[in-house]
Amino acid sequence: MKKRLVRVVLPAAIAIALVGYTLGQEILAGRSPSLSSFALIHFAGYLFFLLMPVEALVPIYQAEGYAGGTLIFIAVSTAIAAEVIDYCIGRAVSDRVIYDLIGKVRYMRFKDSVNKWGGWAILFFNLFPLSSSVLSLVAGMMRYSARRALLYSVAGLTLKYFTIVYLFDLVSSWLA
Repeated sequence: MKKRLVRVVLPAAIAIALVGYTLGQEILAGRSPSLSSFALIHFAGYLFFLLMPVEALVPIYQAEGYAGGTLIFIAVSTAIAAEVIDYCIGRAVSDRVIYDLIGKVRYMRFKDSVNKWGGWAILFFNLFPLSSSVLSLVAGMMRYSARRALLYSVAGLTLKYFTIVYLFDLVSSWLA
């Protein structure tokens, strides 16, 4: 029970501290959130042990006046950088260690998806929050092709963030 509590509380505390420090500093200084805080929080949110719904940041930063294309570029770049780290950790660490981190049932579910659907599973899971980083970890453990995993991740992430930016612009135009 203590291990499970540490696995939940420690990453949550790190995530809260990261968001609180970066955005908190800017808010206290009376500044708008910066692109560097967006990049840092977004990168951290795609590490498999700090699962955060960072997709919600995109409309917030768009409302601050940042260009959608810039946000898409930063979001995809930082997500891919974190997913490469997740993939490499997966290649380097044994199944047993990963079972302790994410749970055997969750690992097996992702592994079955990759075995059945291959790259399409990676693309699909990159379209939704919270799951793509774990899938990158599992792909690394399975020795799935790094190049193919990267290609499908870029495609899925680009489509996801393009859709978020487009929908924000669409809703903003209706409300204007």
